[in-house]
Amino acid sequence: MNDSDYMALALELAKKGMGFVNPNPMVGAVIVKDGRVIGEGFHKKYGELHAERTAFASCAEDCSGACLYVTLEPCCHYGKTPPCTEAIIERGISRVVIGSSDPNPLVAGKGVRALRERGITVIEGVLKDKCDELNEIFMRYITTGLPFVTMKYAMTADGKIAAYTGKSKWITSEEARAHAQLDRLKHSAVMVGIGTVLTDDPSLTCRLENGRNPIRIICDSSLKTPPECNIVKTAGEVPTIIACCNYDARRAAELEGAGCKIIKTAPQDGRVDLRELMRILGEEKIDSILLEGGGELNWSALEGGIVSKVKAYIAPKIFGGSSAKTPVAGLGAASPDEAFMLGSPKISRVGDDILIESRVLNVYGNS
Repeated sequence: MNDSDYMALALELAKKGMGFVNPNPMVGAVIVKDGRVIGEGFHKKYGELHAERTAFASCAEDCSGACLYVTLEPCCHYGKTPPCTEAIIERGISRVVIGSSDPNPLVAGKGVRALRERGITVIEGVLKDKCDELNEIFMRYITTGLPFVTMKYAMTADGKIAAYTGKSKWITSEEARAHAQLDRLKHSAVMVGIGTVLTDDPSLTCRLENGRNPIRIICDSSLKTPPECNIVKTAGEVPTIIACCNYDARRAAELEGAGCKIIKTAPQDGRVDLRELMRILGEEKIDSILLEGGGELNWSALEGGIVSKVKAYIAPKIFGGSSAKTPVAGLGAASPDEAFMLGSPKISRVGDDILIESRVLNVYGNS
């Protein structure tokens, strides 16, 4: 096995922390000595040991002269845990292979420098693209303080998210719907508009075994969320935020009494100011949001520049209907030149459906 093979192993380990380490990054580590893996670990939960220290804890052998493979540059500062660079030096590691550089200003090259100053050989950028992609959420949040927003929707081959009657269950295959549950695990929160709540009465929970429910966020400008809806009825069990811009004290008190948290923003064209909302949520350590709203909210999110990524599940079926709803509504672009541009498309097959993932260019807050 070579450096890329061992880094690929570290990447698979890192993925095991998905959904439980936010707002920290997912990190995996592998210790190799004389061509043998003698220790491995990953960051399991926010506040617990980092991947490097977990790998050392799993190792029953002397690590002197061994090579450490780690998907992200080791930290060199005190946080909830001591610096990983100290553990690497103390264990006598002679070579460290790194996937991604850490953009955290507290690290950002300082971890590599600390190791090199102690005579440790450091190799950077092995499987860098894959390591960077794994932590795209962390990369945005740590550099901007703003959540990474993924717009996710399912549509037919002719671009419809429901039939002309409004019926939408189900557009995609069971495999695609199960795959989409991973996004609810990966993101800290899931957000919809009041229209989705009134029409579908969703629960917005993660249905994966041993999963973690995301924080639920409803964009509800005038606090029309019914106290008897599924989200409010379970607000005492799953953290729930309702964002508004027109505050009604009586309705707010009723929703807060059920366990919901109310966030008020300034109005933006009579609706919740999504940029202000992102700043508030970022301050509350919500690093990522899965947007599962309807066409109006999707348009507002794109127009507000808060969407970092689009995930479109496309089913091999056609609904037709001039009045059938599409994923993005609103006013729309006046000409092709004014379209929201997507880049770095990634295409995969999930069951009978096609998944297209693309990054949104020129996202608010990015340098």
